[in-house]
Amino acid sequence: MCLITFANNAHPKYQLVFAGNRDEFYERPTRKAQFWTEEGHPNILAGKDIQGGGTWLGVHKDGRWATLTNYRDLSDIKEDAPTRGDLPLEFLKNSRSAVDYLDELKQTAHQYNGFNLLLSDESGIFHFSNQDNKITEVAPGVHGLSNALLDTSWPKTERAKAGLTKVLQHEEMDKEALFSLLTDEMKAPDSELPETGLSQKMERLVSSIFIKSEDYGTRCSTVFLIDRDGNIDFTERTFEPGSTSVKEEQHFSFNG
Repeated sequence: MCLITFANNAHPKYQLVFAGNRDEFYERPTRKAQFWTEEGHPNILAGKDIQGGGTWLGVHKDGRWATLTNYRDLSDIKEDAPTRGDLPLEFLKNSRSAVDYLDELKQTAHQYNGFNLLLSDESGIFHFSNQDNKITEVAPGVHGLSNALLDTSWPKTERAKAGLTKVLQHEEMDKEALFSLLTDEMKAPDSELPETGLSQKMERLVSSIFIKSEDYGTRCSTVFLIDRDGNIDFTERTFEPGSTSVKEEQHFSFNG
């Protein structure tokens, strides 16, 4: 994913409130969210990057979940790097704790292009990036993650966090309000754009929460909730290329 905001133990009814957008080239083949029965993993719910074989967000029926964003630094690109989409998937395929998995990943993380990984198990939510090689337990509260380290103050992440904070003020969770914040197309002023190696025009283009262009943009939005009883509610909306028009919606609910 390329923009995530989530609340960790910051709502009376939900231990997790997650809203995220996946941004990608429109031509890159993708499978909508479903259980991975064909691959022999019927307990894993995830979308699939058909080209790389991995995923950007997955949830296990036991309540564990994992998600990934790319860390954007165009000055440091490995042409022969393994696919980052395998990282959340491999965690969900096995029963190792999040910390044990990340401890092992530390040894090979340098082989990948830049990434952020969020993993969650019964012990908590943990963040790891191969940019600093640190495992950090995520504190309770509202957080944002894009193509820099967790809670880096980019305009889009700050807008997303503010939108989520507003939604959390209500006792009943409004999923439509969460989806609405994910379609925000406001771009940052040039003075606030990060410098990641893109041209200023491209930095401006990708500075909005929802991205549109001729060949690249927001492909899907996901709202993912876990209540205090472990009930999971997962909704994915996929969009027509270059549009906020919903092409398909997938909804799943189960107890973790």
